[in-house]
Amino acid sequence: MLAFLAAPLYADWVAHTTPSENHLTDRITIDGKQTDVVSLDGIPIGPTWGGSFFLGADENGRDVMVRVLYGGRASLVIGASAIALTLLCAIPLALVAGYFRGRTDALVSRLLDLIWSFPALLLGVLLSTAISLRGGQIGPFTITSGSKLIPIAVIGLVYVPYVARPLRGQVLALREQSFVEAARASGLGSVRLMVSELLPHLWSTILALAPLLFANAVVLEAALSFLGAGIDPPEPSFGTLIDAGVDNVALSPHLLLAPSIALVLVVLSLSGLSEGLRRTLDPHDKLALDVIHGQ
Repeated sequence: MLAFLAAPLYADWVAHTTPSENHLTDRITIDGKQTDVVSLDGIPIGPTWGGSFFLGADENGRDVMVRVLYGGRASLVIGASAIALTLLCAIPLALVAGYFRGRTDALVSRLLDLIWSFPALLLGVLLSTAISLRGGQIGPFTITSGSKLIPIAVIGLVYVPYVARPLRGQVLALREQSFVEAARASGLGSVRLMVSELLPHLWSTILALAPLLFANAVVLEAALSFLGAGIDPPEPSFGTLIDAGVDNVALSPHLLLAPSIALVLVVLSLSGLSEGLRRTLDPHDKLALDVIHGQ
């Protein structure tokens, strides 16, 4: 993940190119022999395992390694921004629904159920297509087709129930605890009580959920871009790179393998981070694991 975020450093210091710069007419030395980056038949070179074109080139003579790193960087930025938006929406909804209960809880729960009832990918495609066609201005942000704000907004909305529902259940249990009754008896208002008393007890759950949802957001962004409902080519992202790789898999399989393997590595690393945080932040779970391993 750090390598993806450092994509500009690799492009400037090692590859000496950009993700959009083509080298159709360039030649490169491999094992002491001069070779065209893209042959006259339109077939790009494969991995050189060197500084330039480490993972080969695409049909336009662009460095695949640079494009994969920049694509991963874009996917990580979009995923992180989307999950930040998810948390910004889900936490207040969970606090309000769980604390006030009654009609407020019923209204919020029905809204979450409505979003939850749609498959994430289908809802993402529908929302992304609708926003792309409509466009417009949202506050200081201008929404146009292909804008990164579209997948950020769509993914952020799609995953709100995945955070709000478990947090709401936790708030329902916490509001019956004695420390909440004591805070209410001392005259603490509802908003201050939720922020100062209930919210701190939710952070362990939030921190454990966030990396796992981050991984799901990266996969959903790749799927949206692959289907043409996310980032538009030629801008690199995991989805656009995999889509281009599928079209050329017969002649240049590295164009499909490189972004696919990179996506798998990112998802595995985020899933591992989520599992590690869950074990660290849940003392009962950690104790059980220690007993199982005889520690």
